[in-house]
Amino acid sequence: MLIVCGPYFFEPTKVILKSPYFQALNMNPAIKINGIHKNFGSLHALKGIDLTIEQGEFFALLGPNGAGKSTLISILAGLIKPSAGDISVMGFDVVNQYQQARQLLGVVPQELVFDPFFNVREMLRFQAGYFGRGRENDAWVDEILEGLGLADKAHTNMRKLSGGMKRRALIAQALAHKPPVIVLDEPTAGVDVELRQMLWEFIKKLNREGHTIILTTHYLEEAETLCSRVGMMKQGEIVALDSTANLLNKFAGKKLRLTLGDVSLPDSIQSLLRHQEDGIFTFALSDMVQIEFVLSALRAANIKVIDMQLSEADLEDVFLSLVGKSS
Repeated sequence: MLIVCGPYFFEPTKVILKSPYFQALNMNPAIKINGIHKNFGSLHALKGIDLTIEQGEFFALLGPNGAGKSTLISILAGLIKPSAGDISVMGFDVVNQYQQARQLLGVVPQELVFDPFFNVREMLRFQAGYFGRGRENDAWVDEILEGLGLADKAHTNMRKLSGGMKRRALIAQALAHKPPVIVLDEPTAGVDVELRQMLWEFIKKLNREGHTIILTTHYLEEAETLCSRVGMMKQGEIVALDSTANLLNKFAGKKLRLTLGDVSLPDSIQSLLRHQEDGIFTFALSDMVQIEFVLSALRAANIKVIDMQLSEADLEDVFLSLVGKSS
């Protein structure tokens, strides 16, 4: 029997691949990407992506708009086919073994897409059923509802939920069949602080239990705090791939934040300027000697420093140095 759910097609199976217990039986990487290319007419969106994500990793995939992140995720989810190369989920090819690969994967898309005819609990039960899970999965559904703060909305129709609650339900939907590999595509975009904190506590719990998490986000502080390894994309290519700690060490530096008011900076220090807003100037420094260089240039220009802060470089600085503000 073939079941249609939105853009997906599933054939229910009696074999339920459990997470994280399935790891003991399957020692393949969670995600294996080999030479992936994707062309849309004359646009070469992905240019030979090679990437391996091991089971149990919390991995961040970062890049500016247009870098190719969503295209790569769409190929991973089986929504589009690559022009060349292959991707596997725990050893199952996403094209030739689509059913097995898709059953091991849960994807939270950026868009709010939901079924308006069911309440939250019904929606989760149906979603799990598409992957062959029945009443035995109810305890997991209850855990999701509780973990994402949806327990009191379990019997509320999806149409009546607020935007933030719909976002929670969308995340719950991707987790309904308890997949070992979870892709979160901008899961906290436009949501409140409470949801972010609740979501990350629940996702960290899943990661501790062995689930593999792949995160794309524009909130780089989230990636720095949560992820053990980071891949950065630009114009369809991976330009950096390393542990979060190693990336920060490779691009070690300081940020000098000066409140100067409405002034024009001397040309000699323009190259060090990283950001400017409302009279606050942020400089990226690679050496402590540059602090005095900046201050001397300001004194020579008769520019008064109203306030000064010095901090360590973070993942945002690494990101801007590698990929810039646009692709």
